Amino acid sequence: MTTATTPRQTSRSRPFRARRPRPGRWVLVAGLALLAAVMVFPLYWMVVSALTPGGQSQSGSFYLFPAHPSFDNYTQVFSTQPVWRWLGNSALITSVGTALSVVVSLMAGYALAKFRFLGRGLLYSAFLVTIMIPIQVTIVPSFLVVAKLGLVDSPWAVVLPTLFDVVGIFIARQFMLGVPDALLEAARLDGAGEFVTFFRVVLPTCGPLVGVLVILGFMTRWNDFLWPLVVLQGNENLTVPVALSTLTNNPAFSSPWGAVMAIATITVLPLLVVFLAFQRQFVQGIASTGIK
Repeated sequence: MTTATTPRQTSRSRPFRARRPRPGRWVLVAGLALLAAVMVFPLYWMVVSALTPGGQSQSGSFYLFPAHPSFDNYTQVFSTQPVWRWLGNSALITSVGTALSVVVSLMAGYALAKFRFLGRGLLYSAFLVTIMIPIQVTIVPSFLVVAKLGLVDSPWAVVLPTLFDVVGIFIARQFMLGVPDALLEAARLDGAGEFVTFFRVVLPTCGPLVGVLVILGFMTRWNDFLWPLVVLQGNENLTVPVALSTLTNNPAFSSPWGAVMAIATITVLPLLVVFLAFQRQFVQGIASTGIK
C-alpha cells in the first residue's frame, strides 16, 4: 500500500538550487563596471601625473604608472607657492558662502511654498527666468557694485554676490511643498510665531534638503573660477581654481602640469569628504523633490 505524497512534501524533498543569474544581468554589471572605470580613470591619471617626476608627464609615451614615482612635484609647488593660503581662501569662501546660501534658500523656499501673498507666482517665475541668464551678462554690473562697496580683492566679493542661489531656492520650495500644512497650523494654534514654527517644526524635517543644498553649494563654490578670477587680484588672495591657472605659465616649474596635478589631487579631497558626509541626505533629498 503506497501513500500519496502531498505537493508540500514533494517540494520539501527536492534539493535547494540557487537561482542562476541571467546572462543579461552579467552584461549589465559588466557595462556598469566599464562605465565606472571610465569615470574613475581621469582621477587615477591625475594622481599618476602628480607622482611623475620631471617632465615625464608631458612625454609622448603612454604608461599606467611611472617607473620611478616621486613626490618632487608636491615638494616644489608647496615650497615656492602659497598653496596653504590658497586652500585657506577656498575653504573660507566656500564654507561661509555655502552656509549663508543654505539659510537663504531654506527661508526663501519656505516663504514661496507656504505663504500666500500678492505676486508670489510672478516673483517665483522671475526667479526661474534668472537661471537662463548667463553669468557673462551680469558680470560687469556685478563687478561695478562690488567695486563701489570697496570689496574687490576680498573674500566677501566672492561670497555676497552668490548668496542668492536660484537652483537652491527652487529645490527648497519643491521640498517645502511636501511639508503638511497641518503641522504649521498646529504650531500656530499653540502660539508659535513664524520663526519658531520654521526653526522648530519645519527645519527638523529638512535633513535631506539640507544635504542636497550643502553638496551642491559646496561643489559649486569650491570649483568656481570665473567670478573669483574677476574680483580677486592679489596672488595670496586667490582661490585654488584661479591659482591653478597661474601655474601653467609660471617659469619656476620645469613641468607645470606636474605641479598643477599635485595641487589638484589635494583639492579633490574636501569634495569627497563633503559628499561622503551628506550622501545619504543627498539621495533622500533628490528623491523627495522629484528631481533626477
